[in-house]
Amino acid sequence: MKVLITGSNGLLGQKLVALLRQQAGVELVATSRGANKLASLYPDLHFVPLDVTEAGQVRQVLAQERPTHLIHTAAMTNVDECELNRDACWLQNVTAVENLVDACAERDIHLTHLSTDFIFSGEAGPLSEEAQPAPVNFYGESKLAAELLVQASPGRWAIARTVLVYGVAHEYGRTNIVTWVRDSLRAGKAIKVVADQWRTPTLAEDLAQGCWLLARHSAQGIYHISSDELLTPYAMALRVAEYFGLDKSLMEKVDASTFSQPARRPARTGFIIDKIRREFDFRPHTFAEGIAVVGAQSERAA
Repeated sequence: MKVLITGSNGLLGQKLVALLRQQAGVELVATSRGANKLASLYPDLHFVPLDVTEAGQVRQVLAQERPTHLIHTAAMTNVDECELNRDACWLQNVTAVENLVDACAERDIHLTHLSTDFIFSGEAGPLSEEAQPAPVNFYGESKLAAELLVQASPGRWAIARTVLVYGVAHEYGRTNIVTWVRDSLRAGKAIKVVADQWRTPTLAEDLAQGCWLLARHSAQGIYHISSDELLTPYAMALRVAEYFGLDKSLMEKVDASTFSQPARRPARTGFIIDKIRREFDFRPHTFAEGIAVVGAQSERAA
C-alpha cells in the first residue's frame, strides 16, 4: 500500500502520519498546502506540497507519487468563516473534492473522504449512516455537496463522517473543546459553555484509526466514526475541569441562543457507530480516556 494524506499539517492529518508510519508494508506520502510542520518530528517523512484546489497540481502529484489509497483530510472547517466567506469555502470543500474524485477514479486510487455531522439538521440524534442530510449552515451545505460528488464517482471510495474532534497536535494553533476549557480555566478566565447541544465527541487518534481501517480494507460506502457517548459541551467541560483539577465555578451553563454566531449549529447530532464497530472492530476511547490521552500528550509536549 502507498497512502497519500492531504492536510497532513492538520490535527487529523498529523495523527494519521503518526499512525501510518508504524504500519508494516505501508509507504506514506504527506501533503499540505503550506510548508511541512512535521519536518522536525519526522525528518525522514516523505512530504510533497499540494494545493488540492488546483486540478493540475492534483493530477501531477498523483501521477508522480502513484498512491494506491488517498485519505482526504484537508478542508475549511471553521463554520463561521465558511458562512462569511462562501466562495473560499466552496473552493476548498467542494472544488478540491471534485479534483480529487476525478483524479482518483482515473488512476483507480481508493479515496477515503472526511465528512461531518454538520450535514444534518440537528433535529434528532444520534444518527445512523442512513439518516437524511439537511444542513442548517453553509459549511454543512459544502460538505454535503462534496459527499454527493464522492458518491457519484465511478471509482472506489469511502466516506468517513465524524463529530466534534479533539486532541493536541504539533504547531497547531486551533483549540477544541478539551484544550479550550482546560486553558481558559487554567488562566482563571470565566467561560460560557452550551448545554442545549448534543454531540458524540471524537478523539483525533480514534478518527485516524477509523480512517486507517477504511483505507486498509478498501471499504466502500459511508461510515460514522466517533465515540458513542452523547454529551453536551457543558457536560464535557465539567469532565475536563474535574480531570485537570480546575475551578468549575468559572463555567457558566448557557443556551446556544446566548451567542450571536454567523452560522447556525445543529442542536442534536452524534453518531451511531455500530457499522464500523461490527465490520472492522472499531473501538473508540471513552471521553474520560480521551481527556487523559490529551493530558498525557500535553505534558510530554510541555
